[in-house]
Amino acid sequence: MALLKVKFNQKKRVKLAQGLWLMNWFSVFAGILVFSMGLFLKIELRKRSEVMDNSESHFVPNSLILMGILSCAFNGFAGKICYDSLDPAKFAKWKPLLKPYLALCFFFNILIFFVALICFLMRGSLDSTLAQGLKNGMKFYRDTDTPGRCFMKKTIDMLQIEFKCCGNNGFKDWFEIQWISNRYLDFSSKEVKDRIKSNVDGRYLVDGVPFSCCNPSSPRPCIQYQVTNNSAHYSYDYQTEELNLWRRGCREALLHYYSSMMSSMGAVVLLVWLFEMSVMVGLRLLHTSLESIANPEDPECESEGWILENSLKDTLKSALESLKKIGKFNQVEADGEGAEGEEGGKTPAITTVS
Repeated sequence: MALLKVKFNQKKRVKLAQGLWLMNWFSVFAGILVFSMGLFLKIELRKRSEVMDNSESHFVPNSLILMGILSCAFNGFAGKICYDSLDPAKFAKWKPLLKPYLALCFFFNILIFFVALICFLMRGSLDSTLAQGLKNGMKFYRDTDTPGRCFMKKTIDMLQIEFKCCGNNGFKDWFEIQWISNRYLDFSSKEVKDRIKSNVDGRYLVDGVPFSCCNPSSPRPCIQYQVTNNSAHYSYDYQTEELNLWRRGCREALLHYYSSMMSSMGAVVLLVWLFEMSVMVGLRLLHTSLESIANPEDPECESEGWILENSLKDTLKSALESLKKIGKFNQVEADGEGAEGEEGGKTPAITTVS
């Protein structure tokens, strides 16, 4: 029994073709939207590529851009088919292409669904990319005189100001690295010498943070040096008082920013996928209703359209049988080639008569 069998007369077929033509052009605009989202996300990721460890995060925007282009191409082609289906003479040239085209549409919709899922599932990969990238970026913060790294100080400062964050996981991350360049250290000073000697790696570590970690909304002037030293500041308790530094780490801030963006894009792509599925179903009904016309010379006659010619169970069974036959055929061919190789490898015995 056919799946989702529907009876059509000429009026219904015309309405279906016109509706599908309109839906396909809506899908073209949806493809442009998906393409634009991918382009926007790619630009946003490129803005902060210096604090990302690898290029895996660009998989999502690249996929969105590709899906947008394919969506425009597929739906533009389908719109032409639907328009020509109103004229039997024009539709005849598309008939042989419809089945392969529908198969391609099926796989394309699987890809769209996969990309939508990836938008929701990239959080873990993005988290590790940001954690390592920010860690490396903070190490290069002091290298303002090193070619290729001289921009890192500005990048980190602008990032902390824009996203109201400090450090990788928090402001204490700055205590573990030397973020002040040796160029600005007085090595004749006893304090500088003592700090460098007290560190195993010979680094100048302080319990301070860059100015960009300061919260301008705080009523108190920013305490960015000797943050953990209560006696260095009047009426100050490091343990209890709310610091006038950003408490949130930049990894968390960027992760929230990009994750919420990709989740929103994933929801849009899911809606596009549902719309594309409905267009594919409609196109299949149009295809089968036009093919099942009993008398092609009488366009007024009724016909039947369906999604699958047989039930879903029977269709899956026949597909599995076809795959088994292909597998057996390939095995027979391989065995035949092996036998020929063995026969060719045999060397005839030569008898010498004296």
